[in-house]
Amino acid sequence: MAKTKLCATVVGKTIAELRRLRDSQFGADIVELRLDTLDKPDVAGALTGRNVPVIATCRPVWEGGFFSGSEDERRDLLLEAQRLGAEYIDVEYRSSFVDSLVERTGGSGIVVSYHDFERTPDGLAEVYRNMRATGAEVVKIATQVDSLCQGLELMSLGTSEEPRVLIGMGPAGIPTRVLGNHFGTCWSYAGHGVAPGQIDLMQMRDRYRFSELTSQTDIYGVIGDPVMHSVSPAMHNAGFRKLKSDAVYLPLAAKNVEDFLGFDRLIPVCGVSVTAPYKGAVQKYCLTRDAVSQAVGAVNTLKKDGDGWLGANTDVSGFLAPISQRVSLRDLRCAVLGAGGAARAVVWGLSRDGGKVTCYARNINKGAALSESLGVDILPIPPEKDSWDLLVNATPAGTFPNVEETPLPKYGFDGRYVYDLVYNPTSTRLLRDASTFGCDIIGGLEMLANQAVQQFKWWTGVEVSIDLFLEAARNDLEQRNREEDAVAGAKGINGYDV
Repeated sequence: MAKTKLCATVVGKTIAELRRLRDSQFGADIVELRLDTLDKPDVAGALTGRNVPVIATCRPVWEGGFFSGSEDERRDLLLEAQRLGAEYIDVEYRSSFVDSLVERTGGSGIVVSYHDFERTPDGLAEVYRNMRATGAEVVKIATQVDSLCQGLELMSLGTSEEPRVLIGMGPAGIPTRVLGNHFGTCWSYAGHGVAPGQIDLMQMRDRYRFSELTSQTDIYGVIGDPVMHSVSPAMHNAGFRKLKSDAVYLPLAAKNVEDFLGFDRLIPVCGVSVTAPYKGAVQKYCLTRDAVSQAVGAVNTLKKDGDGWLGANTDVSGFLAPISQRVSLRDLRCAVLGAGGAARAVVWGLSRDGGKVTCYARNINKGAALSESLGVDILPIPPEKDSWDLLVNATPAGTFPNVEETPLPKYGFDGRYVYDLVYNPTSTRLLRDASTFGCDIIGGLEMLANQAVQQFKWWTGVEVSIDLFLEAARNDLEQRNREEDAVAGAKGINGYDV
């Protein structure tokens, strides 16, 4: 079976921009040139001087692209690309000139494609067979998938002996993009802001080590909804890269826990991090759970043991590590903001280690279960003056992009330590405000990295440096925030292809 290639999609409004991007896709095996995004399509300009194989694409508006000219004009552009030596031309299955293009070449160098940006329709197996019957060299199908299992159904079309490209769009489709070698597809697409769920070339190349993955690669990941915000893939893949392990860690946007388990039955997974809203739901599927997860009522880590799962909770120890290094918790007055799942782990850990904990919530009624199970008082926000030594924010207030939000506006900080579990941004408004009052501040990234180091050790038996994970997480956050700004400034060319 041939190795799956990595194809970088490039777009541009001018031929100069398209050529510049074409020639900067280092690590790509092939480049897709989107002629339909050009203000003035120039096939010769797009192809001249290229140093890698290309796919020439001119996607019409009616298939999610930008070309609004006539079908005759579009056909002529693709024929010119073929005449000038483009290795492939991409033509939509639903276009009127598929048969004539295939007839001219016997199908060689033709990619016949089908896209649905809204859903994965029923009857795709028949669509695939009909597309294969056109005689085109490569069949490409890209549809929006809303579950991990739906992505696997898509990837079951055809066989690895048949040249095909299958892509599940959206967050749940990430495994279909990264695990191309597992599924035996011709190539997978990389690009930034070009299609739902598409991963940029640098991440495909460096974070996920796409070219090194095989059907034997160990698979790990994070399950939750949503998961695309998670920096865990950056941290754990940095660990696997450091160890030179044949392993990869993916965001697994499971529709529910059963969706993940169905995925695992077909694509075995070695271990996963568990995030909201599944930390409680996964417990009934565990063969065993450690004492912390039983006490807190939440599992954030799963490890495969034979045909079953072992559950553990590293949130508590991950949270405690940074503050325990600074001060003894014995008799420390602790104010915890929030009464949800994160607050539960914080309250239990602080209480276990001798802290005197009071919980503060905007809706006291929602904290009743926490108060009853953990024996902690629930009071309204904000905490009174001179009532705490350690203040912990276990609410999402201040998370990017709402960076100016704070759970304590116009508040005078008179305690010693302020710990914000929010990690994006790394310096929240709460922490900045507390710092002006002379508090010792702790960001959520420290907790996140500490708990991830413990997960990694449980899975692999190796304890990596927390500095490795912190650096990977910070770099990831900085990169994605830059990309958010870039995408916001380029709304005119966004979301058009895979």
